[in-house]
Amino acid sequence: MEMIVNLKEHSYPIYIEKNILKKANEKIKTVFKGKKIMIISDDQVYPLYGEALTNNLASDYTVGHVVVEHGEQSKRFDMLPMLYKACLDFKLTRTDLIIALGGGVIGDMAGFVASSYLRGVQLVQIPTSLLAQVDSSVGGKVAVDLPDGKNLVGAFYHPSMVLIDPTTLKTLSPHFINDGMGEVIKYGCIKDKNLFDKLNQYHGFDELYESIDDIIYTCVDIKRDVVEKDQFDFGDRLLLNFGHTYGHAIEQYYHYKKYSHGEAVAMGMYQITKLSETQGMTQSHTSDQIKEILEKYHLPYQCNVVTQDLMKAIALDKKNINNSLSLVLLKEIGHSFVYKTNQEFLLKKERV
Repeated sequence: MEMIVNLKEHSYPIYIEKNILKKANEKIKTVFKGKKIMIISDDQVYPLYGEALTNNLASDYTVGHVVVEHGEQSKRFDMLPMLYKACLDFKLTRTDLIIALGGGVIGDMAGFVASSYLRGVQLVQIPTSLLAQVDSSVGGKVAVDLPDGKNLVGAFYHPSMVLIDPTTLKTLSPHFINDGMGEVIKYGCIKDKNLFDKLNQYHGFDELYESIDDIIYTCVDIKRDVVEKDQFDFGDRLLLNFGHTYGHAIEQYYHYKKYSHGEAVAMGMYQITKLSETQGMTQSHTSDQIKEILEKYHLPYQCNVVTQDLMKAIALDKKNINNSLSLVLLKEIGHSFVYKTNQEFLLKKERV
């Protein structure tokens, strides 16, 4: 399966195909004419795919790699000098390429390195987690975290290509499958009731995997459409942040250790919908539908934190502009909208 993200001079192809990693060289040659490739990966993903990818590319390119510890704790601003130094030691030039091989953390961090090293080198995203395949590898958002919050230093920097190989999901633990399902469910909630209903028909991820190429394609196609209409996150693209205002705050509250991104977003989707229902803005029982599907895919829907304790993180949310908070709410499953309000609205809910 193939699609093009049509952004004029920043357009790029996305390929979704089982075992496409074995064709990486063939695909990358169509967009990259340089000599050197630096693979940035983590200590869980590189041992699984790094050597095979390097061997695949080595017939045409000089290939290096740098590996970081897995997890959100590596996506720190103070990790950047080490990554830049690795690129300098490898003598990576502006005509060369960085590959992000890994999940959302690697995609964000390697993408930011590519955007800023020598004022920008080419980037290819090879996402290996479900969350990265359906969401974070597409759209050009790259970033690192500050101690004060998530993704506070970043850029919009589009890859030259995205290669999605669903077979990499077979090596993921159930925890990371659940994590990605949080974002898959999000797409059904905001834009596609048919997708939501389809997810409800499966008895779990093992059954869903039989249709995984189609599921990934559907999610990526929704994101492609939104990104094409709103490249810089001020209009329709905000809809992709459904569940993220509470979600990012929950992640930070627990110092990124207790809940994964997808788990935090799952709670955020349910909790914000529960709140908007009480305000008469969302069709009754919508939150019950979300709760039911979250339970089916082993995702949490509440963490019992006092809302006031999350407000510091919410105040730093990038969607908090001029003291106006842009919340994504549902009219019903499949129909979302942006609601301009302030933090007081969230305080109508005592606990999350």
